[in-house]
Amino acid sequence: MKDLTQKERFVRSIEGKKVDKVPVCSVTQTGTVELMEACGTFWPQANNDAEKMATLAIAGHDIVGLESVRYPFSTTVIAEALGCTIAEGSLDVQPYELDFPCKKKEDVRELKLPEDLLESSGIRTVIESTEIIRKRVGDDVPIVAGMIGPAAVAFYVAGAKNYLRWCITEPEIFQELLTMGEAVCTEYANTLFEHGADAVITIDSEAGPDLLPPPLFESMILPLYRSLTDSMKGLKLLHICGDATAILDQMAGSGFQGLSLEEKVDTRYAREIMADRACLIGNVSPAFTLLTKSHESIKKEAKQCIEDGVGILAPGCGIAPRTPTDNIQAFVAARDEYYMEKGLLK
Repeated sequence: MKDLTQKERFVRSIEGKKVDKVPVCSVTQTGTVELMEACGTFWPQANNDAEKMATLAIAGHDIVGLESVRYPFSTTVIAEALGCTIAEGSLDVQPYELDFPCKKKEDVRELKLPEDLLESSGIRTVIESTEIIRKRVGDDVPIVAGMIGPAAVAFYVAGAKNYLRWCITEPEIFQELLTMGEAVCTEYANTLFEHGADAVITIDSEAGPDLLPPPLFESMILPLYRSLTDSMKGLKLLHICGDATAILDQMAGSGFQGLSLEEKVDTRYAREIMADRACLIGNVSPAFTLLTKSHESIKKEAKQCIEDGVGILAPGCGIAPRTPTDNIQAFVAARDEYYMEKGLLK
């Protein structure tokens, strides 16, 4: 096989094609305090300034060696555009929700999608950052943009209590929120593709079994995912936090080409269930391994993930902000070490 660029390797892996070695990257949060210090760009400013966002995102590639550029660092961009009140966070705390617009079900009827959705401050910042990243890294490095999914949109807009209650007591209202979320995600994702993103990963943990009963995932979420993925014009990935084992089969048939799973999901079992329907992404523990363990332990877990059949080696969720840079570098180095030990790489 001819030498592949990082982007070619990433795309081929997502598409289920043969590669010389699995990509090693993060499709989830990559901003760390040490990377902020190294590149001179810090939270919360890097969440609100396109140039600073691009600089910190690229640091994960240039300094650590991750084979993609993943941005933004916050999951609140869409929520803020839809009227949620967001706290800006701090050096090592991501932005978080303070208040939401739909206190009662009547509020859902009155909630309208902004006609200038793509001109909201947060969304415009991410779009501009996409262009900056593409120009700075060129065409050989994959760019992965993150956004929340339809269930997460409903969760943010309605609040946790209403979300958990309405999915059972007010299914029509709940479905309205999900449908609105799908419309927003479709428009936003395709705009990111148009401006240079190679892949969009939909972060939709609120759809997972930790919050939503699996039968409701199949009846209410899965049809929306299929509609969303039919409309997305680039590589489409899905991340659901927690133990998603109970919905793996449905996730694999949702139209997303890559599934990012936490370490709570058994990798070998996931590979068996998914078969060749989607690329398995993961799933080294970011909190228990990358943040705190020795380089030897990090490499051992990473190599086991490759052995168990991941198509892309990645953390199982967002990298913790206080994760040491050399721990992430050990994680990256584990990929080549694995292939050298197997005699597959010189």
